[in-house]
Order: sequence, then structure tokens, then C-alpha cells
Amino acid sequence: MADDNGNVLDTLDPKSVRRIHLVGVAGTGMGSFAGMLKAAGYDVTGSDENVYPPMSDMLQAWGIPVRTPYAPANLDAANPDLVIIGNVIRRVNPEATSVRERGLKQMSFPAALGTLFLDRAHSVVVAGTHGKTTTSSLMAHVLVAAGKDPSFLVGGVTQNYAGNYRVGKGPHFVVEGDEYDTAYWDKGSKFLHYRPRTAILTSVEFDHADIFRDLPHYEATFEKFVRLVPKDGQLVVCAAYPNAVRIARDGGTAPVITYVAKEGADADFTPKNLSFGPDGARFDVVERGQTLGTVTLPMSGAHNVENALGVIAAARGLGLTFAEIQQGLSTFQGVKRRQEVRGDVGGVLVVDDFAHHPTAVRETISAIRHRYPDRRLWAIFEPRSNTSRRNIHQEDYAHAFPGAARASLKVPERHDKVPEGEELNVPKLIEALKAQGIAADGATDVPTLVERVASEAKAGDVLLVMSNGAFGGFIDKLLTALKARAGKGT
Repeated sequence: MADDNGNVLDTLDPKSVRRIHLVGVAGTGMGSFAGMLKAAGYDVTGSDENVYPPMSDMLQAWGIPVRTPYAPANLDAANPDLVIIGNVIRRVNPEATSVRERGLKQMSFPAALGTLFLDRAHSVVVAGTHGKTTTSSLMAHVLVAAGKDPSFLVGGVTQNYAGNYRVGKGPHFVVEGDEYDTAYWDKGSKFLHYRPRTAILTSVEFDHADIFRDLPHYEATFEKFVRLVPKDGQLVVCAAYPNAVRIARDGGTAPVITYVAKEGADADFTPKNLSFGPDGARFDVVERGQTLGTVTLPMSGAHNVENALGVIAAARGLGLTFAEIQQGLSTFQGVKRRQEVRGDVGGVLVVDDFAHHPTAVRETISAIRHRYPDRRLWAIFEPRSNTSRRNIHQEDYAHAFPGAARASLKVPERHDKVPEGEELNVPKLIEALKAQGIAADGATDVPTLVERVASEAKAGDVLLVMSNGAFGGFIDKLLTALKARAGKGT
């Protein structure tokens, strides 16, 4: 029903719409959803302010016309039955304003995903502070490898499928459940629209300080999420986070299955004989005291063992055999920007990772340390997210770099969402790392950091670059500089 926000819908009949227009189509999630809608048979158009590669190339390849900038005329050209508004769109956006004025049917991206796809599927939702993209991608691949022909929509480019989505004919739909807000008219978390029948809760630690006041406020949205899982569903929770287990047991009605990457721990799924090597992880899977067999995982780090155990627990609940699960885990090729090797120049290995929360930084460094135990590890970190720019995790970051011989930090620019006086104190962090014996330094700009790393890196080094953004093109510039240096024979 039309109100101040216009004709906002939460549900509709998928057969009642044919032409769908997405406002804010060039974002990773919205762009991938546009591709999924097109693959599902809808006529899809989009608009955005700035459209650039790789999403511009992907939208063009999918045959989705994109208009720029935002303007009411875009709606005339699209003539949509439904408009999907991205969560980056503000109320004052000229196109969003015109959608309201015309009374056009509109939905948020999460609500549209829920009603157009998840309503008729067995929705497998992966939620939590850490590991969502890797765990949901791995879950989807295990189902594909088992011949279940699932659909999925995840937040990263899966190496097995060279994309973020898949439209299958099987009953399962795997979706990455983001706790960030939904739309300018809906400040609830996206995952509250995802109708979970099976849920994996990987972790709950304070994040997104720009929209959540504190940890209890943050935990409250997960409390709402677990209540969505029905009694005959399953709620798979990581026991490394007692608050996540408490939230699941106290708030939900579904059976709770626990997992943790600690041998002999009190959980339903644990590893045994865990070992790491250049090819990743290998371990026996123990299910409620019974050893099922050995799995190989082409990723390193205890956190990825934990992600895999969550997938194993959920997959067992979905009826997959252990042999099917083994096959899926061993053939998983990973996700772009998750321990992704970007280049090896003159014996200097450059690895890209999305880590930004202190826990993720610590676990990623540990994983790379395990994978390359005999090489010097140089961690290069950009605190870019709204939370990592703040001093809320100042002490946690000071203890997030063990295993790195050297650390270089990018000093974040001022950001209007970070109140003055609450910024991360990078010089203080550098001093704390030096006190631990880590050779630490910082820079306020990317060119300085590139020049420093490229000129001082040595053969045998592993350069681990961590950021949840583009980092000003740091990796491409670094690889160019390393190649130029190698060409000069220095």
C-alpha cells in the first residue's frame, strides 16, 4: 500500500512481473542479482551513477541495459512492472523520488530475492560476522558437486563458477546472509528476508559500528534471524563463539548442531589429525564421536577448517553422503580475494585477501603462515571499513598480527561516518606492533606504500595484502613495480 515511501511491497507473485528495473545496479550484490533475474527469464534493466569494470563488463555480457546517471527518464525507458531499490540509494535520489511519485511497485533487493526465489526453495542461509562468503560458496559447490543442481547468490566471485550466482533446478538455494541494512525505508538486516530453512551461523563479533550501537544491539539482529528457522529446519552454529551458541539455543526453535575446529572439543562436528601444507588442510571429520573419514581442503587456516565443518554439518543434515561431501570439498577452488594468489614475481608471492575485522586479520595471517611456513610474511593492511577505521578495535588490532615478520599499514582518510576523536590511531598501533618484534610502518598514501614494499621485498617473501576495498589499486601497482624491478635485474 502506498505511503510516504511509495508503493513498497514485501511479497508478490513472481508471475505477475516481467520487466524489472534495478536502481543502483552496479553494486556487487545488485549487479549479480540483476544477472540472476535475467537468467531466470525476466526482462531486466538498470541504472547507476557510475558504472565501471568489472561490473559494467558483466552487465553488458548478460545483456542488461544500464542507464546513467539516475534520472526519472530511466523509468520511462524501462517501463517496469517492478523496481528494485539498492540499499546505497538514499530517499532523495531523483529516480527513487520518481518511483514514489508514480506509485510504481518497488521492493528492496533482499525482499525481492526472498519473494521471487527463496519462497519456493529450501533456503540455506549463511550468516555471521566472519566467513560468510567462503562458507556459502563452499556450501553451494558441495551441493553442485553432489548433483543437487542448487541455485546460489554469494558475495564473492567463486573460482569454480567465475561468478556470484547460479540458477539451478534443484530445491536448494544457498544465499549469503548479510546483517547490513536493507533499504532507506527498511533498516532491518538483509538476512531477515531470506526465509532460512537451514542456517549456518559462523560467528558473532561486533561489527558495522556505523549502524549498530554496540554488541547487544548487533546480537539482537541475529536473535531475530535464528527465530526464522522453523522447528523442522536446522541451525548449524560455530561453538568457537559461545554467544552465537547462546543466541541459537535461547532464541530459536530449530535443532542446534555445533561445530568447531578444535580437536576433541565439545561439539557435534570436530576435526582430528589436522595438518596444514602448501596444498591446504587435511583432517578427519568426527561426527558426534564417530570418525567419518578424511577430507582435503585446498585452503589453509583454522578458520577455513571451521568454515568447512559448518558446511559438512549442514550438508549431512541435508542428506548428503560423506563421499559426496569429500568430493565437493576437495574440488573447491576458492573465492576471489580470499587467500587469492595474484602473482609471483622474482620469488615474491603476492596474496590478496578481504580481511578487515581484527579476528579475520589474525586468522588470515595464521593461515598464510601455516601455508608458507618457511617464508617471510609481510602483512600490508588497509583499515577501510567503517568499523576498522575506528578505535573500537584498537587493542584487538594490536594483537592481530602475530606470525607476520613485517607489517605496513595504510593510514585511513577522514570519513564523515567516523566521529572525530574515534579514529583508529595508526601510529599507536605501529608502536604496539614494534613492541612485539614486528617491523611495522605506515603510510598515508598508496604510491608511498607501493614504492616501499616493491623496493624492499626479497625473493622468498609472501606479501599478504588485506583490505575490504580496492586499496587504491595497490596490488596491480605493486605487481607492476615488482616486474619493473625484476626487469632491471635489481
